[in-house]
Amino acid sequence: MNATPQLFDRDALRLHRARARLEALFLHLAAQEEVQDRLSMVNKRLNKPAIVTPFPEIWRPVFPDARIVDDSDVLALEQGSHDLVVHAMALHWANDPVGQLIQSRRALQPDGLFLGVLLGGGTLNELRSSLGQAETEVTGGLSPRIAPMSEIRDLGALLQRAGLALPVADTVPLTAEYRDLHHLLLDLRNMGETNAMANRLRRPTGKAVFNRAEELYRTHFATDSGRLRATFELACLTGWAPDESQQKPLRPGSAQARLADALKTSEVPLKD
Repeated sequence: MNATPQLFDRDALRLHRARARLEALFLHLAAQEEVQDRLSMVNKRLNKPAIVTPFPEIWRPVFPDARIVDDSDVLALEQGSHDLVVHAMALHWANDPVGQLIQSRRALQPDGLFLGVLLGGGTLNELRSSLGQAETEVTGGLSPRIAPMSEIRDLGALLQRAGLALPVADTVPLTAEYRDLHHLLLDLRNMGETNAMANRLRRPTGKAVFNRAEELYRTHFATDSGRLRATFELACLTGWAPDESQQKPLRPGSAQARLADALKTSEVPLKD
């Protein structure tokens, strides 16, 4: 049996993360704030948290009692051991995101909460567009440079496939500004978010590609002050480990009142 093709080079990803700088991890801090905000709206005490993260130093001060594990292919989580699992800013680098969600769900106790935050499909759309057009113009080809990121409708379906109940997926858009393309690429390097795709180009890219990308970026995405706008989209996922106590949808046809009556309007049948 052939092995499943790997979209990401995890060894390269580990090297990229190892050179990341803590002061550049503003996206992880934004994810942390989103998690805390969503937990504040949960009407239930959660005392056995686990955090899946490549940067534990971001999360330990906020969740000092949590079990913190690396986002390896096999998560170091025991089945049914936690009432909260947070998968923090790592699912967009997973070769098997459904497998990561299933492992997280299995680690939850019944009616335990899963919270996931990852980079969504709108992330770096400006850079993706500018680099792609520049490389096509200069070299006549196109190489994988920015990882494909899931759209929100696909992420909701992944939660259901993983067996999580009451799934919700939404996005939080963030915008940063950079003085030039080099500044943006340096920031991505300091975040540990540079290209780790398995089929990435293995030789240096010519300067002409980046020069043309800079021109295109400034033409289409510069702010009024002349800086370059970069979009980051946080996709936030919520789901619960199934439990009999949870609300369930009513059986079709079981309604006791007509919608037209509730809206105080007349019901007009559609023509055949």
